[in-house]
Amino acid sequence: MAEDTVAAVQALAQRAASVCVLTGAGMSAESGIATFRDAMSGLWSRFDPAELASEEGFRANPARVWAWYAERKQAVRAALPNAGHVALAEYGRRRSGVLTLVTQNVDDLHQRAGWPQTIRLHGDILADRWLQPCPSGRACEVAQALPGEPPRCADCGNLLRPGVVWFGEMLPEDAMAAAEQAARACELMLVVGTSGAVWPAAGLAAVARRAGAKVAILNPDASEIDDQAHWVLRGTAATLLPRLLDSG
Repeated sequence: MAEDTVAAVQALAQRAASVCVLTGAGMSAESGIATFRDAMSGLWSRFDPAELASEEGFRANPARVWAWYAERKQAVRAALPNAGHVALAEYGRRRSGVLTLVTQNVDDLHQRAGWPQTIRLHGDILADRWLQPCPSGRACEVAQALPGEPPRCADCGNLLRPGVVWFGEMLPEDAMAAAEQAARACELMLVVGTSGAVWPAAGLAAVARRAGAKVAILNPDASEIDDQAHWVLRGTAATLLPRLLDSG
């Protein structure tokens, strides 16, 4: 990795009036959280991903899907933010009004590192929601669900499901609109720890570049959107972000 590339990204990060950062699974992997595919190891390796991450799969076997997500939730709660999470939060606080942080991750590590305003494109694994709208039109509290695997509404039997975006579902409109706006408005976009294979999030780099931003991709391995980058830095988030965002 050329030192002049590092210096160019670092300099722009310190003077840009608007910086958008998109993080993916590699960001959390350094904190010990398995990527989606890695989480399907062992007992779960015989299942198709759609069986564990789709409404159809959940309806077919709610208990199995609930148990898989229970394991993933446990791993998230046990994980700690790494140096990359901390560097982003410190940068955002130091340069007030500059950073917009967008994540494909469903954990809460950015928030625990000190950046609660993170835009979450794929939901929140720790925040359950009802599978379907209440047939009685009531605004039942999720916390009041009856125990079980998965818990059910005491009134209508509606199931709780993980608050993540499953295969075949649309991303939250407000979150995606905010992410696209940030990509169009930024001077610098950092794409960190993502393979670039999951759309529409992967398209944000192209949105930023078309709008005139410089794009830097930080990843240990090649991604599917490296051709959108002005700079490609091979390395991990915990290694590169503290260096690139350091004010000293």
